[in-house]
Amino acid sequence: MQTLETALKTIIQDADRLIFRGIEEKYLSDALGRRRGAAEALVFPLNTQEVSSVLRYAHENHVPVTPRGAGTNLVGSTVPVKGGIILDLSRMNRVLELDEDTMTITVEPGILLQEVQAYVERRGFFYPPDPGEKASSIGGNISTNAGGMRAVKYGVTRDYVRGLEAVLADGTVLQLGGKQAKDASGLSLKHLLIGSEGTLAVLTKCVLRLLPKPETAVSVLVPYPDLNTGIRSVLTILRANANPTAVEFMERKVVALGEDFSGVRYPRPGAGSYILLTFDGHQSEVEANAARVRELALENGALDYIVLTDPAQAADIWKVRGALVKAVEAVSEQEPVDIVVPISHTADFIRFINELETSSGMRMISFGHAGDGNVHLCVVRGSRDEDTWQRELHTNMDAAYAEAYRLGGVASGEHGIGLSKRRYFLRETAAENLAAMNAIKDALDPLHILNDQKSYIKGDTDHAEPF
Repeated sequence: MQTLETALKTIIQDADRLIFRGIEEKYLSDALGRRRGAAEALVFPLNTQEVSSVLRYAHENHVPVTPRGAGTNLVGSTVPVKGGIILDLSRMNRVLELDEDTMTITVEPGILLQEVQAYVERRGFFYPPDPGEKASSIGGNISTNAGGMRAVKYGVTRDYVRGLEAVLADGTVLQLGGKQAKDASGLSLKHLLIGSEGTLAVLTKCVLRLLPKPETAVSVLVPYPDLNTGIRSVLTILRANANPTAVEFMERKVVALGEDFSGVRYPRPGAGSYILLTFDGHQSEVEANAARVRELALENGALDYIVLTDPAQAADIWKVRGALVKAVEAVSEQEPVDIVVPISHTADFIRFINELETSSGMRMISFGHAGDGNVHLCVVRGSRDEDTWQRELHTNMDAAYAEAYRLGGVASGEHGIGLSKRRYFLRETAAENLAAMNAIKDALDPLHILNDQKSYIKGDTDHAEPF
């Protein structure tokens, strides 16, 4: 019987695309680097045939496989918890076709989001999904159904995936969807794979829907005396049909950390919170919508309405927003959370978090996407020792996730479940739903070689942490 090393060397001819010893730590973890797995091989395929052959061998020999892209995942989805093969798709990073007639682009999964956006914008097109990490891979975005700041107007990654080529655990290659806009032909297997965190198949080609590039865009910073006033104002703005592209909220305390980290200062430092908006489209449309929101914001408690006409100032303001997680990390280890609640309950959830922070003594910093109820929290470790940190973190997160579900929310808007949210997701999700998910897993990957015991998958680690 062939050894794993011998078999993979038969499939992958280039020695520099196979690593069996001394695998770098970054490949054994995720972007946070706090959970570490182990693997016998790290493989860099270049095409669908190589992916298929690796998976066929793994399936026949019951070898676990962990797919990964750019390594920006925040919930442990890329940690190889069961050993085996790490299948790194980062070198499958080409643009395969731009079809201007159907307004689609076909790419490989390892290409970065920022590369796709730059490529299409140079040609007059626009790819709207906009998660905070622009150096994430398109395959990773699809695997977590990434959203981001522009979701309030444009939707999430799922809304821009027209077609997929995917390889099942046994090496079978599927062609799902295509360039067409409509498809009522049988089950939508494409949509089943979107958001599945690499548990059902490995993506090898992605057909993405494009839009015409907006004529112009403008950002507006709106300071409020407190966060509750700002969130309530957002609901008024959304009902006004002013069509903002992004609606972000930030508490002053997290902005202060971002200012110190980036060296940029926000206007109106006495504000308790800020709402940061963007409008895009035709010039006349943008101006009319921004003016309409100005009137509504000032009527609903805003301290000011600052149109960021200077591109450099706008870039600085967004620089702070984009650096918030890194700013918190510079001060202390933190647990990133991306709970979603109905937008009508965003203020209720933030109020609960602030009360939990006061009662528990654990610092919790809130910001996120006010336009769709996606609340990002940085739960800060501070000076706690490891045992105290883990105990208090889980106690407080149990309370936070329970409240989110009570309000009609869910555990994740765009990061996925992976390992770190598994405890809360399994506890709060109906047993019938979990059974249906696991039946699908069993059907497509009967030996459970792909990213096993992550997210929804039943197993012997159905508790808080497998490490």
